Amino acid sequence: MDIEKQFQYVLNMRPVLNKDALHSDETPYYRIPSEPKAGEEVTIRFRTQRNNVDAVYLVCDDRKQLMSVYKSANGFDYFEATLTMGNDVLRYYFEIKYGLVTCFYDFRGMTTEPNDRWMFELYPDYDTPQWLKGAVMYQIYVDRFYNGDPTNDVETGEYAYIEDTSVRVTEWKKTPAAMGVREFYGGDIQGIWQKLDYLQDLGVEVLYLNPVFVSPSNHKYDCQDYEYIDPHIGRVVNDCEGILQPGDLDNSHAYKYIKRVTDKENLEASNDMFAQFVNEVHRRGMKIILDGVFNHCGSFNKWMDRERIYENQEGYPKGAYVSENSPYRSYFDFQDQQAWPYNSSYSGWWGHDTLPKLNYEGSEELCRHILEVGRKWVSPPYNVDGWRLDVAADLGHSNEFNHQFWKRFRKAVKEANPEAVILAEHYGNPEGWLHGDEWDTVMNYDAFMEPLTWFLTGMEKHSDEFRPDLLGNSEVFIQSMTLHMKSLHMAALHGAMNQLSNHDHSRFLTRTNHTVGRVSYMSPEAASEGINSAVMREAIVMQMTWPGAPTLYYGDEAGVCGFTDPDNRRTYPWGREDHQMIGFYKEMIGIHKKYPMLKDGSVKFLWNDRNGLCYGRFSCEDQMIVLINNQESERDVEIEAWKTGISRMDDSKMDCLILSHQNGYSKEPVSYKVKAGILNVHLPSFGAMVLYHK
Repeated sequence: MDIEKQFQYVLNMRPVLNKDALHSDETPYYRIPSEPKAGEEVTIRFRTQRNNVDAVYLVCDDRKQLMSVYKSANGFDYFEATLTMGNDVLRYYFEIKYGLVTCFYDFRGMTTEPNDRWMFELYPDYDTPQWLKGAVMYQIYVDRFYNGDPTNDVETGEYAYIEDTSVRVTEWKKTPAAMGVREFYGGDIQGIWQKLDYLQDLGVEVLYLNPVFVSPSNHKYDCQDYEYIDPHIGRVVNDCEGILQPGDLDNSHAYKYIKRVTDKENLEASNDMFAQFVNEVHRRGMKIILDGVFNHCGSFNKWMDRERIYENQEGYPKGAYVSENSPYRSYFDFQDQQAWPYNSSYSGWWGHDTLPKLNYEGSEELCRHILEVGRKWVSPPYNVDGWRLDVAADLGHSNEFNHQFWKRFRKAVKEANPEAVILAEHYGNPEGWLHGDEWDTVMNYDAFMEPLTWFLTGMEKHSDEFRPDLLGNSEVFIQSMTLHMKSLHMAALHGAMNQLSNHDHSRFLTRTNHTVGRVSYMSPEAASEGINSAVMREAIVMQMTWPGAPTLYYGDEAGVCGFTDPDNRRTYPWGREDHQMIGFYKEMIGIHKKYPMLKDGSVKFLWNDRNGLCYGRFSCEDQMIVLINNQESERDVEIEAWKTGISRMDDSKMDCLILSHQNGYSKEPVSYKVKAGILNVHLPSFGAMVLYHK
């Protein structure tokens, strides 16, 4: 046999390159340390099928380093190489040699050629608080959670806002009105305090509170005073009579309101009470995050004082609306420089005169003031554990300024409390803000809420559109997750806020009925008709097993429905809860907290088809497989479990931790055989299953 024929014979006898065995990612199992400091050595690892490749190279900044096998286990070889972290972003990929074949591996997996966009990235000194990663959060819209102190409730007619007066709602289960900004149900900080046992029993680790500072609305995204907790949700120690008379909308006559929100004893008592509340939260081993609304304030704000609430109060300088000599004049952008007193020509966010846009570029004093607010609440005696930043990318008039300001904000907050988190609301690609010197992470719309909602319900997150072509479309789900997870490098991804619902979008349980609607033209009852709790449980399983910080919106666990705001802001249904849903959430939270790989482990898609999905979460020691069957018919599926690291050499088993189905869920202990790395399971209709192997 000649040389050429001998070579061809050997090549034909050689095992085929097992591309599905190739794996690496940015988790602590494949990058050690996962968040290195400049000058620190970093070990990068890569997995292949055992004895299946000739060589693996780590390619970084056009430098190619041969990797060596550091261990072999369960039919895999694990390669590693070490490099030193510099001061700049480090981007890398892998080159695999197999005979005459050369292929590459990047964030997407195996590829025929490297691509700069899909390289793995490593940022020096990107230090995200460890407590955030995988933490179970609970978002509370304070007015709608629980009324613990009726003496601080907003009174009907106490003041006027947007052409009508405030309303005290006396029926807790009433659905919010279409224009419900002036409706108050009485929920307060004391109410949350009284329900801490419930939250702790549920498994909550972090409280995220919608805005709590002085404000005339129930949502409080129109801040009146950043320095004080609103006495209406805090404590009123000095009160008086004096609500508005019928037909009177002049807030300079709203004496009761003025007393409550400007009296320093009320304000200090509310702050003191809040400090005690945070101390109790911390005593229980929990954290707390506040909502920072720094893009705009409210027309009631003491810096503006359009409602003339502070104009005649001792100790308060004149607002910018009242006087051209106001110390706050530069905080806002006035078009008419001759219109004082009572100048209404200021710029409003999206044109709303109730939401004056803060003019950062025009006022260094404003910048310093907001930086001080950022420091104040993460410092003693309050010691909150971080900020969620509302519409964070809209802050200034340019991206250049936004980046400059958030760098300053991060420095100020982290100097005051190094373990405080900075988590931003952002729609779209956030990677420009995630370099380790601005935001820690984001609310995860692109790489969680939206793809998951389309896949499981076919609904847009506001319930404004139904897309049958996206319902059950696992290919689009996988593509979306892969694309958007790349924008959240691992340090941010593991702390990203993974929500099914929140105060800006319809309730997830409502989306399961495929009803397009809003309460402005549909009845609130329509939000509860035809819902599918089994699909909600599928979503909960994915929420609790996907990389990130699973975040419950208050009442989701109790079966609350609702179209987009204000209908999504219904009260927590105390005494009318869906106890099965609460029980399921508790079980899934327990699973999430028990298994470390759910907080920082690898994720790999194992199987998918129309309405079906399976993925693995795994470390070097143990493996978990999650299966979803989002359809009415049952099915049998075959899964290549070995891709998660389970040996193909020996038969093993996986234990079912929980099984959800059309009528409920089960924790019955059932084991499934894994033969030669293959797992066969039967999935019920609208089913979700979590399997574990160690």
